[in-house]
Formats: sequence, C-alpha cells, structure tokens
Amino acid sequence: MDFTTGDLKATFSERMATEHDRLCELDGVIGDADHGVAMEQGMKAAAEAAQAAEGTLQDIFNAAAKGFLNAVGASSGPLYATALLRAGKGAGPRASMPTGELRTIIAAMRDGIAQRGKAEPGQRTMLDAWGPAADAAVNGRNADAIAAAARRGAEATRDMIATVGRAARLGERSLGNADPGSVSAAMLVEEICRAIKIA
Repeated sequence: MDFTTGDLKATFSERMATEHDRLCELDGVIGDADHGVAMEQGMKAAAEAAQAAEGTLQDIFNAAAKGFLNAVGASSGPLYATALLRAGKGAGPRASMPTGELRTIIAAMRDGIAQRGKAEPGQRTMLDAWGPAADAAVNGRNADAIAAAARRGAEATRDMIATVGRAARLGERSLGNADPGSVSAAMLVEEICRAIKIA
C-alpha cells in the first residue's frame, strides 16, 4: 500500500488537538503551560497548508513545514519545520511512496531536529523520543516496536536534568516529570506508526 500524506495531514492535527490539555498540564509543571497550544496550532496550520498544496510528496511536506513555522514562534517552530523539510527530502519528488518507507521519514525527521536544535538524546528534549524511534525504524523494527521505543524515550526524561533549551534553567526541578516535547513527539511517532500498520 502506498502513502500519499493524506493519511497524516489530519491525524497529526487531530492528535495534537485531542492531547492539548495533557500537554499543557505537563508543560505547566516546568514551563509556561503552552506546549499543547503550540503543537495544536502548529499541526493545524501544517495540515491546512498541506491540504492546500499541490504537487509531489516533497512539495506537500515543504508546505506543511512553512505552515508550522508561520504558526509557531517558539522553539518547536523551527525544529518541526526543519523536521518536515527533511521528511519532504526523504519522500522525494513523487506522488506516493510505499508505506513501509515511512521508517525513513521518522529517521529524517529525527535528523532534522538534531541538526537544527544542536542536541542529542539524553538532554531531556524531544530527541529523547525521536532518537530511539528512529533507531528502531532504521533497524527494521515493526511499527509497534518503533512507537514503544518513542514512548519509553519520553518516559525516561523523568529522570533527566535538562541541559539545553529553556528547561535547562530549572536544573533538578525538572526531575520527576516527563518532558512535554518528548511526550508530544512520541504521539506523532505513534501516528506515523499507525500509517505503517495500514500497509
């Protein structure tokens, strides 16, 4: 079965809308309680931009990246815009791609976030979910295993002290609560994995 982005245009947006309150509550423990707002608005804008776009998978991912960036001024804006641009480059100038190749999209998004954010797993960021998920994807694991790796990575941030980004100023006060960016990242990975399982 082939993937055409229609499968993810709405699902990212719908998932972030559903999880809005949970993500804001998580962010309220260590930040300004707006992560759910940013992710909902960003993915809604990305979905609308992708819906309006025409052309190849790369064109549609690029449009989604621009939509997200225009909607979100916080740090997640440029990070996810870069991730979506990398996803577009990975998908390439074609109308569709085999669903199994979505594993490469997970890795591409991880690489974009790492490159733009200058971070790595273990620093209590969204990469703690994207990193393990991408590793599992590159190693050919099935969709359930990839999603589980992302969730475990997000959960592991409870025991990490942030060393980059705004959360770094909290020091040990960040311990005991999962990083909201990693939690939302795991949710997005889950939605990609749902599309993989449709194959």
